[in-house]
Amino acid sequence: VQLQASGGGLVQAGDSLRLSCTAFALDRAMGWFRQAPGKEREFVAVISRRGSVTSYSDSVKGRFTISRDNAKGTVYLQMNTLKPEDTAVYYCAAASANPRTFYAPVEKESYAYWGQGTLVTVSS
Repeated sequence: VQLQASGGGLVQAGDSLRLSCTAFALDRAMGWFRQAPGKEREFVAVISRRGSVTSYSDSVKGRFTISRDNAKGTVYLQMNTLKPEDTAVYYCAAASANPRTFYAPVEKESYAYWGQGTLVTVSS
């Protein structure tokens, strides 16, 4: 499984960005994680393989929206009202295979494949 994340950039606080992750031949739950300098990689959002279940970290709930277009093999992370503390490298990841339609893990240990990351920088 190859994952290709894109859409990062430099924005000001309050702006929006949309990240995309292209994942070919994929039928898995997909997640977004982020890692700020000097910090551990943390969970941001997850969507189940059919898109029926989503979950967010408390720090982004209400501002970020994860979605997927399985026909295009792409997962999105719409980020609104960005804050300087959102600055990080954002990674998309594909969860380990699981037959449950509503499977949507939040632990990074549940993910088998990772993209290369895209940098989001939010200036104050």
